[in-house]
Amino acid sequence: MPVAGQAVQAKSAKGDQRAGLLNGIAAYGMWGLVPLFWPLLKPAGAAEILAHRMVWSLVIVGVALLVLRRWSWAGELLRQPGRLGLVAVAAAVITVNWGVYIWAVNAGHVVEASLGYFINPLVTIAMGVLLLKERLRPAQWVAVGVGFAAVVVLTVGYGRPPWISLCLAFSFATYGLVKKKVNMGGVESLAAETAVQFLPALGYLLWLGSRGGSTFGTEGFGHALLLASTGLVTAVPLVCFGAAAIRVPLSTLGLLQYLAPVFQFVLGILYFHEEMPAERWAGFALVWLALTLLTWDALRTARRSREALRAAAAAAGTETAGSAAQAGSFAEAAGPVGAADAAALADPRSQ
Repeated sequence: MPVAGQAVQAKSAKGDQRAGLLNGIAAYGMWGLVPLFWPLLKPAGAAEILAHRMVWSLVIVGVALLVLRRWSWAGELLRQPGRLGLVAVAAAVITVNWGVYIWAVNAGHVVEASLGYFINPLVTIAMGVLLLKERLRPAQWVAVGVGFAAVVVLTVGYGRPPWISLCLAFSFATYGLVKKKVNMGGVESLAAETAVQFLPALGYLLWLGSRGGSTFGTEGFGHALLLASTGLVTAVPLVCFGAAAIRVPLSTLGLLQYLAPVFQFVLGILYFHEEMPAERWAGFALVWLALTLLTWDALRTARRSREALRAAAAAAGTETAGSAAQAGSFAEAAGPVGAADAAALADPRSQ
């Protein structure tokens, strides 16, 4: 290839990576700032907000699919009952995750909710070992042990197990494992899952309205518009994430994912003024130590994989060392657990 062509290609690749990084920051930034949105929907309760989110998410993603003309996957899915059943399970699990998160934020537990997404990688690892029989490296075992100690410390600090955090972490880890089996794209997945959620959610809203308990239309046009915008709040970050996922390595996304719980944690303390006694700081410090170990181990493994692939390519006399190394970084640095963590990263719609 001529030198000028290589320069243009390199410039284009650099531009794509920059765009991907910006989209990734935007996606995780929006997920991190979403605790500011849910309180705006009061006096609607968490169940009503959740139902509106399900209904309007399907509307938004349906319009998007109509514009993109991407419907072929739906017929294939309907012809696969087993896969359709897994989609229903994923929809049920993410419903629990969404509902607990909305309730936690509006009930003043933003910090505890953020903890759920800090410990999610640790829970994903544990489930990968128990259910997928995946093998851990020594640093990962240490991280899991430190994470368990953190939960014990936080249980003492709260005077109870941090059930909000555990519920969010386990529900999303389960969601990630189910999604691994379903293997669908982000927009298609959101469409399929909200299609499962749609009728029960719509039925609940109609029932609530018949009892005079609905706030949609009774609290003014602005409130109704905010409830309808829950679909955009769900879909827009996912679109940004999708744009990032095809442009930057999963190792980069694995680091960016911590932006969301960091923003939530900071909001909980500085904006919502939630209490953080010393024992809670100690518990969070242990969680952050465990995540530091996981990140260090994942990056070290990715670097070694790239070096080994480059050496193998050079020894074979090929010119594919760069592409092979990049493929290795995608496979090895997707997350500390590999397949299970990559599944969680594939569609992070939990906030």
